[in-house]
Amino acid sequence: MKTLLSIIIIITSINSSSWAQEFRGLDKSPLDIAYLPDNFAHDRKFAPERNLGESAYIRVIYSRPQKKDRVVFGNMVKYDELWRLGANETTEMKVYQDIKIGGKTLIAGTYAVFALPNAEEWTIIFNSDLDEWGHYSYNEEHDVLRVAASVKANDAVVEAFTIQFEGQGDGKAVMSIAWDKQIAELPIEIISNPFLKK
Repeated sequence: MKTLLSIIIIITSINSSSWAQEFRGLDKSPLDIAYLPDNFAHDRKFAPERNLGESAYIRVIYSRPQKKDRVVFGNMVKYDELWRLGANETTEMKVYQDIKIGGKTLIAGTYAVFALPNAEEWTIIFNSDLDEWGHYSYNEEHDVLRVAASVKANDAVVEAFTIQFEGQGDGKAVMSIAWDKQIAELPIEIISNPFLKK
């Protein structure tokens, strides 16, 4: 009887260990989401006084690499070379309705977002290829729009790569892309529904 019980215990322990699933650890560049209006998903539920409505105008899903005492622009992120605008999977931007970005029209849809940064100005690229890793499969023929973003120096170091929107009122906003001591800015205008509070 003891032998039978021992065999059952051994078989059960072998089977249960084979059922155990291993998960990857925390990524070094965690995923984040930026909304226009800023903090839309949270505030729609927990700040009803903002009267945000049922849909955001824009949602950006991106990874946030860290500076970690490295020189970012002109070194880790090379000037005038294609950059995935973050880390890991290609940054994706969902536009819920037609907008003007950098003075040009971008129709509603979901786009991969890339950049060609340099010290004075960045070119931001919206591309139709989704679900890619980095920029390794980038195909210029699938570019939907390219716009220029102004660049300015920031006094404080931004440790984690950040994308953020700031409402300016009257259907206008600014998309800020910040890392290290640089901020690239793109003006945005909502075409069909200019209700956008600060």
